[in-house]
Amino acid sequence: MASGLGTVLAATGLSACSGSSDKDVTLRLVAADYGDPKTHNSSTEYWNALVKSFEQKNPHIKVDVQVVDWDHVDAKVAAMAKAGQAPDIAQIGSYADYASKGMLYAADDLFPISMQADFIPSLVKAGSVRRVQYGLPWASSSRLFFYNKALFKQAGIKKAPATWADVARDAGRLKDHGVKVPYGLPLGTEEAQAESLMWMLGASGGYTDTVGGYTFDSVENVAAFTWVKDNLVAKGLTGPGDPAKTNRRTVFSDFLSGDAAMINGHPTLLAQAKAAHIDVGVAALPGERGPLSDTLGVADWMMAFKQKDDHLKADSAFLQYVYSPENSLKFLEQYGLLPVTTSASQAMEHNPKDADLLQFLDRLPDAVFYPVDKTSWGPVSDQVKKTIGSAVDGDPKQVLGVLQRFATAQGGK
Repeated sequence: MASGLGTVLAATGLSACSGSSDKDVTLRLVAADYGDPKTHNSSTEYWNALVKSFEQKNPHIKVDVQVVDWDHVDAKVAAMAKAGQAPDIAQIGSYADYASKGMLYAADDLFPISMQADFIPSLVKAGSVRRVQYGLPWASSSRLFFYNKALFKQAGIKKAPATWADVARDAGRLKDHGVKVPYGLPLGTEEAQAESLMWMLGASGGYTDTVGGYTFDSVENVAAFTWVKDNLVAKGLTGPGDPAKTNRRTVFSDFLSGDAAMINGHPTLLAQAKAAHIDVGVAALPGERGPLSDTLGVADWMMAFKQKDDHLKADSAFLQYVYSPENSLKFLEQYGLLPVTTSASQAMEHNPKDADLLQFLDRLPDAVFYPVDKTSWGPVSDQVKKTIGSAVDGDPKQVLGVLQRFATAQGGK
């Protein structure tokens, strides 16, 4: 892998001092913390080490780093931008609102063509507004179906479910054998938008149509939630709690403790489950008629803000250093995340310790992402988190209709 990285770096033409100048510049970076306080693996350590190395190679550029937890980092940057004090570079959850206001540099401004072409195409599309890329994908993830092989064996189930009907049948068998949570359904405020989209995809639905219009109350989406309500929730196959109030962290904890038999999971959870000695099966997401060829893709974003004192040259130098395969892979491997560039993907494919990640990586090119290019997605996503879970308690058509009207009221852009 080391020789592969050397080849890639040479091919991109990246040099340690690219973009440096004789004028001293201080960049401000605000980044999200991917670490867990319980394990003391804050992202601060990664950024401090990277900045130290960068500054040694670029003596006229200093970088001040502030690492903020995910619960507050987006609001932190939003407040800074509103006060006219946006950071030079931010690594957060969304970019489109800033791009629409003309506050961001485009990828064309920051990278040579060779590095722009290295970004995975599906992520370039997700990071673009009107075909101009402003969102720089930082880390990515895709979702697959997880099941506890030991619990399946105890219930006499020999293979992963391929269809929704299989999920319902298997969940019934698991419940009969005393499994506490046959299928973990997290539709609480933490990440309801993810679980919801995966069920929508299973019915050939989704959040938007081919021209970008919101489609919450489509026939397909209503059918998906109606099926979940009637075949899983109403039959007590999702555990003792109300799915509308059940968060992802609770479902993941249940899976890691052996109480949940089936859930939709990501690469980090797979590593945690193996560490917890759970015999994990991984499969494509079951759909209404069969296993899905696509899945949910999630990306976090890096962006460079325009400043009154033009820092473009320094921004460019720092970001090219950050996105070198060697530096980006260190971060991805530390937190079990997927690459956003072809070169890093190729390096990961040749590293035996990353073998478990390849099944998620293979799904990334065709993954379906949230409509993060829409400036309305922020408030719409918040509303989804707060209300969509009630679709499995009440009338799915009514709940999705309210969401559709809310999304339309945001202008749909």
